[in-house]
Amino acid sequence: MVTNFLHNKHLLWRAGFGPGIQQIDHLKNEPIAGILEQVFKEETFSPVIYQTPDIEQVEYNDPKANAVKRREIQKVNQKQNNELNLNFLKKMTTSSEQLREKMAFFWHGHFATRINNPKFNQQLLNVIREKSLSTFKDLLFEVSRSPSMLQFLNNQQNKKDHPNENFAREVMELFTMGRGNYTEKDIREAARAFTGWGYDKEGNFIQRKKQHDEGSKTFLGKTGNFTGDDVLNIILEQKATAEFITTKIFTFFVNEKLDLKIIKNLSENFYESGYDIKKLMTEIFSSTWFYDKKNIGNRIKSPTELLAGMMRMLPMEIQNPENITVYQKLLGQMLLYPPNVAGWPNGKSWIDSSTLMLRLQIPQIWSGLRPMEYSAKEDDDMDMGMKSREALNKSFKSPNITIDWAKVEKVLAAKKAEDYLIVNSDSLDMNTVQQFSDQSIKMNIINLMSTPEYQLM
Repeated sequence: MVTNFLHNKHLLWRAGFGPGIQQIDHLKNEPIAGILEQVFKEETFSPVIYQTPDIEQVEYNDPKANAVKRREIQKVNQKQNNELNLNFLKKMTTSSEQLREKMAFFWHGHFATRINNPKFNQQLLNVIREKSLSTFKDLLFEVSRSPSMLQFLNNQQNKKDHPNENFAREVMELFTMGRGNYTEKDIREAARAFTGWGYDKEGNFIQRKKQHDEGSKTFLGKTGNFTGDDVLNIILEQKATAEFITTKIFTFFVNEKLDLKIIKNLSENFYESGYDIKKLMTEIFSSTWFYDKKNIGNRIKSPTELLAGMMRMLPMEIQNPENITVYQKLLGQMLLYPPNVAGWPNGKSWIDSSTLMLRLQIPQIWSGLRPMEYSAKEDDDMDMGMKSREALNKSFKSPNITIDWAKVEKVLAAKKAEDYLIVNSDSLDMNTVQQFSDQSIKMNIINLMSTPEYQLM
């Protein structure tokens, strides 16, 4: 395998969701510069348009809304959130703007929210997709003003004389500087600055002046009659913010084992660029150290990366796409439903005895070679109206997937499929893979996707 080929695969998995079937013929001989050009390709951004539900919306805490009406609204919201989920996954799978979608996926976990309102969820998804490669300042300001974030972190209840510190705390701890770079007093003062920030019924950001604390505040060593905008700008003046974001990006896109020297250099350049995300990602993907052996094939694919990668490699028609969300839930990563405000974990946390077994079985299930059989512990934290994972398994219906194996076989004819499916196949035992195959390309691919090596990228 030529080094260029390995580097191309590495880049396509880290900057996107793996090679698509249409890229196979060019993957081996394309110079890395050509792959980089494909990765950074951008098109005119097109937001998803929200469709107003047919029934009248009411607040869940509205005492006038009867139980029947609430259940009806919950069903509509769940249906629309599932549609958003699947639309997001489809973008990851089919979009030619792979880096935009990968960055949106990253920011979706960084600015984690979990609310029932599909309109607000869609607004936030549009923001992170549109601003994913802009500046972190633009992204931070837009997300901080989004109704999804303001609702999730209770800033709608943040009022003068009764400040709610939740939003201010998480902005500093999880979204910008990280722990150890601010005090409890800074949280209290920032919360005062964010008083009055809210949204109307349509999801438009509003500053309720009567609810805003006009008093003097001291925040991160500065004193003044600060507003929420002032607080965010002061946070962005801190080099700790650039270092925190750079470290998280390095962990996600490069290696969970941190290289502090590289991160420091990246962080300084990120800060000096005015938090230009695209420049930071260009520097990472263009650096020789990104292609060091220690950084290749060392990351466990998240459930979303695993599913999207399979969908990109295997051209398929899904008759019941709504059932794909069942796989997301069982594997522990349901888009729009992070476990908490810290988002999803990474690495080995994706793997336990039950999730690994399902991961290895998905290629066979989707190919119709075996039924889905799965039992696991209850997962109340991500409950979506189903009582347990066992209940999910019991109610599971097949996505009814039809894979165009003729197209796959045509593209991979006379090629070693393992070279294209596995990022680093050095540890792969092909004798074991072929032992359970009838030597057809179809069975070879199914068996390769069922190996532990396919779980890595």
